[in-house]
Amino acid sequence: MQPTQHFDDPVAAYSHLAPYYAELSARRDLYLRNIDAIIVSRLANGAGSLLDVGAGDGIRAMRIAKQCGIRNIVLAEPSPAMAAPAAGQKIWNVRAEEMGDQLRSNENGDPETFDVITCLWNVLGHVRGFENRVRAMRAMKQLLSPGGKCFLDVNHRYNMRAYGMLPTLKRFIEDSISYKQKNADVIATWKIRDGSISTYGHVFTDREVRELARIAGLEIEERIAVDYESGKTRRFAFAGSLLYVLRRTSTMDSARPPQTS
Repeated sequence: MQPTQHFDDPVAAYSHLAPYYAELSARRDLYLRNIDAIIVSRLANGAGSLLDVGAGDGIRAMRIAKQCGIRNIVLAEPSPAMAAPAAGQKIWNVRAEEMGDQLRSNENGDPETFDVITCLWNVLGHVRGFENRVRAMRAMKQLLSPGGKCFLDVNHRYNMRAYGMLPTLKRFIEDSISYKQKNADVIATWKIRDGSISTYGHVFTDREVRELARIAGLEIEERIAVDYESGKTRRFAFAGSLLYVLRRTSTMDSARPPQTS
């Protein structure tokens, strides 16, 4: 077996991962499909547009859109290699944190917004640094239509089912004494047929997601814990990854600066 290929830039890592992405998705099919089903169940009839941030091959976005009757689909995927299977769809080759720098207008000249925005499978966890994650969240807020819903799915730092009881308790105690954002930075590694690929990753606490949402001007409507193995919803947050349903808030509290420690 070849040694792990490590890429400091997650976009470069995903470009090399692209030929294996369908296989990796199949390994987590229960989780991914159940996340998608939860999203569909939270969408009212009438949504006309969907933006998928970090869309990969676009299959999930197109599946959700088909089930909801959404016709206007945009895939924001910075890796052309990853987006290649979605040829024919509207694709923005842009990083999540850079979307706000390249806001588009629709055919009427108005700022383009979307009724549904998805950012799934810990895409936000491959955005390096708190400030850039704030930029990504603010861009999603700008692109979300009034009354629209944003769905954010992240790996939970205190997921006891995934990481084990003792390591999770150790993390929780250390964070309670002195929490630092960088403590939640990890190396994400994927096993592929002839070796493995790794890159920068980040796992989230509920507190961090709430802070990001507050700064960005998004309000959390619902938080759902989902078992990463079975895809089943769980009662307690420590039993799964976290799926957030967000909407635009009418006012943005900017009194407190971002926490960058």
